[in-house]
Formats: sequence, C-alpha cells, structure tokens
Amino acid sequence: MELLPEGKKNTVEVTYEDQQKINEFSKLIMRKDVCQADLNKQRQEKEYLDDVSLEIELIDEDERIQYKIGELFVFMKQEKVVQQLERDTEVIDSKIESLESKESQIDERLSTLKNELYAKFGDNINLER
Repeated sequence: MELLPEGKKNTVEVTYEDQQKINEFSKLIMRKDVCQADLNKQRQEKEYLDDVSLEIELIDEDERIQYKIGELFVFMKQEKVVQQLERDTEVIDSKIESLESKESQIDERLSTLKNELYAKFGDNINLER
C-alpha cells in the first residue's frame, strides 16, 4: 500500500539507522509537548504568585493571613507570607529556567534530526505538525 501522491514512487530505502532517527524524532516531539505543558503550568503558577504578592503587600503588617502549604492552610503574619512568597517565586523561577533549557536542547536535537531526515528523504517524509 502506497501513501504517496498518485504518480510518485518511493525510491529511497529506509535503513535501520533512519528508522532510529525517525523514532527519536517522535519521542522528542512527545517530550517537548510534556515540557511545554509543564512550562505553561509553572508560568501560570508564577503569575498567581505575583498577583497574590501585590495584594498581600497592601495588607496591614500586623494582620494574620491564611497561607496554603500543600493541602493545609496556616495563619502567618503578613511579613512572613511575603518572605514565603518570595521563596516560592524563586523556586518556580528556577523550574521555569530548567524547563526552558530542556526545551531548547530538545529543539536543537529536533532541528538536527529534521535536517538529516529531509536531506535523505526530501518530499517522501513529513516532519511538520
């Protein structure tokens, strides 16, 4: 069964190494999707923390605020909450930086594989989404 357009013939043989590259490309695409989903989640969380930080800074310093740690809410002074939010923001920033670095590495490898596969297969392969 041929999947090529009518009148076209497949003249390129797929070697084991070629198939390994195609498989690696597919796996990297899936990893990139997971990485992007995690990155979006972390960016959203950072946005929430930034919004909360602005609101909490407007509250009286002596007032106690409920702060969620895991599944538990604890009462903390405004000053302590601001410090905790800063630490949480730093943690999320490092996660975002790590995920962006990982995504960049994946993109570099995908680009290399795409160039190699298009060089060999030309129009006979489609690596675009």
